[in-house]
Amino acid sequence: MMANRSTLYDHEVAFIQSQRVARLATSDADGHPHVVPVCFAFDGSRFFIALDEKPKRVEQRQLRRVRNIEARHEAMLLFDHYDDDWTHLGYVQVYGHAGLLMPDAPGHADALALLRERYIQYRSMRLEAYPLIVITPQRIVAWGHGPGRPQGSPLPYTEKPV
Repeated sequence: MMANRSTLYDHEVAFIQSQRVARLATSDADGHPHVVPVCFAFDGSRFFIALDEKPKRVEQRQLRRVRNIEARHEAMLLFDHYDDDWTHLGYVQVYGHAGLLMPDAPGHADALALLRERYIQYRSMRLEAYPLIVITPQRIVAWGHGPGRPQGSPLPYTEKPV
């Protein structure tokens, strides 16, 4: 077992970057969980998630994930790989402080550039007008082999015993 850490190892970053989607988990003020798939970008220290123009039932700021983040400022991102050959399974969980990066805030344009580089769909969306979700890692949990890892070379398991 390893101690709590807030930075990712190089092989974990490579694993995360190989994933096209993550799962964002938040909870409301009463602790009720909410999980949604998200597109993301990582700048080496923080994760960014766009509040984009895909059809939604409510305005971006009224999304449950946004309301939850504003209520609790905590979130977890899950990056996972499934394979029918279970020797290739792997995941990385990033627990962190979550907030909103407003359109006029420093770094918003840089984060948008990262998202647009990663997802061609974002290049035609008017994302400059919307806040971004930003997650700063506070605890990392990883397990498994994951894609591209040599056989017998698993991602380290980093959960502390309960």
